Amino acid sequence: MSDLELNQQLQAALESFKDPETGRSLAKTGQVTDWSLADGHAKCTLRLTSMIAPIASEVASQLQAHLHSRVEGLKSIEIQLDRFERAPQSLGQIGLKAKAVIAVAAGKGGVGKSTLAASIALTLEKLGSKVGLMDADVYGPSIPHLLGLEGRPEIVDSKIQPIRSGTMPVMSMGFLVERDQAVVWRGPMLHGSITQFLRDTAWGDLDYLIIDMPPGTGDVALTLSQLLPVTGAVIVCTPQEVALLDAGKAITMFEKTKIPILGIVENMSGFTDPETGKTFDIFGRGGARSKAEQIAAPFLGEVPIQMALRSESDRGELASVLKDPRIAKPFEDVSRALVRAITARVEANPMAAVSLPVL
Repeated sequence: MSDLELNQQLQAALESFKDPETGRSLAKTGQVTDWSLADGHAKCTLRLTSMIAPIASEVASQLQAHLHSRVEGLKSIEIQLDRFERAPQSLGQIGLKAKAVIAVAAGKGGVGKSTLAASIALTLEKLGSKVGLMDADVYGPSIPHLLGLEGRPEIVDSKIQPIRSGTMPVMSMGFLVERDQAVVWRGPMLHGSITQFLRDTAWGDLDYLIIDMPPGTGDVALTLSQLLPVTGAVIVCTPQEVALLDAGKAITMFEKTKIPILGIVENMSGFTDPETGKTFDIFGRGGARSKAEQIAAPFLGEVPIQMALRSESDRGELASVLKDPRIAKPFEDVSRALVRAITARVEANPMAAVSLPVL
C-alpha cells in the first residue's frame, strides 16, 4: 500500500473517533495534525484541551489502537500530545464560564464529602485542568479550613474576587462570616447567596467548577438546577448500610432535579495499619460499588482512611499532603474516573457538551 493510500485510510478512520470533550469526529475538529508517513510508519500530533488533560494519555492510546484496528498496512503510529485552548460558553443567564459543573454531595454528614470535593478539585488542577471550587455548604462551610485559607474577598469592577488556593479560585460563605458564627437563613436567602457566588464571582474560564454541596437533601440542588445546566453529581458515601440508605436519598434528590449521577465514591474504604500492613474494613467494604451497580451509575473508586490526610486536613494543609504520591493516588484514580464518566456522557449525547469545537 502506498503512503497516499495509507493516508486516505487514516483520515477515513478518524471519522469514527470522537473528540472526548465535544463528541464530534476528530476528522471534523482538526485536532489531529502534523502527519508524517514513510513506508507504513506514521506520526501525528493529537491536540486536546486542558479539560481532557487528566486522561490525555489514555485518549492517545485509544486513538492509536483505533487506527491500528482500522487501517490495513499500518506498521506503526506514533502520537504526540499537544495542548490547545477552547473557551467555554457562558452557562445559563448568570455568566459563569465552565465546561463542566460538578456537584459533590452526600446523603448525610460525616462521610468526608468536603474533603473529597476539595481533593478532587486540587487533583484535577494538578493533572492539568482549570478548576474552581465553590463551597455551597453555607451552614457549615469547611473548605476554607481544609485549605488553610483566610481573608475576605474584595470587590473589583463589581465582581467578587475569590480567595485562591495556589492558583485555584475558591469561594465560600466561610470567607464572609466569623468562624464560630451560625448562618441562620431561610430558602430565599440561601438561593440568593448561591446565585451571587455563581454569577458575581470572578471565576475566569474554567474546565471544571466543583461545588461542595450541603449534606442531606435541601434547597441547594433545586437552586443549582434552576440557575445553570449542572453536568452531574458525585455521590460520596461510606460502605456501611446506613450510609448507603442516606446516599439513596441524595440520588433521588438529584433525579428529581434532573441532575445526572456521574458516579459514586466509597470513602473511608478500609484502613491499612502502616506498621503491620494489615487492612481493616472498619466500615465494611464494597457497599458503594454495589449501590452504583444497582442504579446503573459509574463506580468512581475507593478512598481509604489515611491518618496523614486526616491530621493535615485538620491543620489546613490538604493541598500539601496531596503532594505525597501514596495519599494522592486514590484521588487521582477517582478524578480520572470522573473525567471518563463526563466524556462517556458526551460521547452518548454530544449535545451535553458545553464547549464549542472552535480551534
